[in-house]
Amino acid sequence: MSPTAFVPSFTEEDPYALPRRRMVQRQLRRRGVEDERVLAAMETVPRERFVPRSQRRRAYRDGALPVGQGQTISQPWIVAHMTALLELEGVERVLEVGTGSGYGAAVLSRCCSHVVTVERHERLSAAAGRVLAELGYRNVEVRTGDGSLGVPDRAPFDGILVTAAAEHGPPRALTDQLAAGATLVCPVDRGAGERLVRVRDGEVEDIAPVRFVPLIEGGG
Repeated sequence: MSPTAFVPSFTEEDPYALPRRRMVQRQLRRRGVEDERVLAAMETVPRERFVPRSQRRRAYRDGALPVGQGQTISQPWIVAHMTALLELEGVERVLEVGTGSGYGAAVLSRCCSHVVTVERHERLSAAAGRVLAELGYRNVEVRTGDGSLGVPDRAPFDGILVTAAAEHGPPRALTDQLAAGATLVCPVDRGAGERLVRVRDGEVEDIAPVRFVPLIEGGG
């Protein structure tokens, strides 16, 4: 499916249209996000629909917000920055580990051909799936399970984005599911702090300090 096959439309009566544009200008462009595909996605995806109703007025503030089950929706900048690090061109199949609210998957879906997103919390997975379906993001496949194992039946992936901090390094199962030349972006907890890294062709690039919930491997 083409990434432009369906793009939700929003009218000027949308009360969040202006906050969304301001977020893109002030929080993203001014902080160095230059990928126009990512910026367009961030200006299109209604972030307010992916947070609890009680948090909607804060949806475009510069920070993370709780979404339940001890999880958060990352600040807009980190979502945009991590997506941009994948350097997507629009034709790729991408795996997201840690669906959370579904917002990151929605952004990815505007930048690639197909997204498979995995969430270990069934309640979050179900809620994200409902919102994504309601908004018409048809190129997103939501699964419930242990994301650290990847999705072997959909591998290889042209990009993998992990939204939780892996201890020591990205799980081997994920790196094994990368297509040749593909990129994996993942926070890593090395004991002295968390760092965002990018892995490509076996090379690990240290990007920036970050803070994420831990990636839980194994278990139910």
